[in-house]
Amino acid sequence: MARICQVTGTTPLKGNKVSFSNKKSIRRFMPNLQVKRFFLAEEDKWITLKLTAGAMRTVNKRGLFNIVKEMRAAGSKI
Repeated sequence: MARICQVTGTTPLKGNKVSFSNKKSIRRFMPNLQVKRFFLAEEDKWITLKLTAGAMRTVNKRGLFNIVKEMRAAGSKI
């Protein structure tokens, strides 16, 4: 399963892990993904989304129906 947010498209980032001796080695910064069920009242059904904590705030702010409508217009299967 890919570590990608379904709403924002956030993916893992690459960066350096820096030790005390200032040696650098590559590491990955993973997004804070959560699996969350939402009830879509307009269609009277439950929807399960894998999204970041920041995307949950976006859903609360803009509304679930608007987010789902934009995702379907972009070609996501929900």
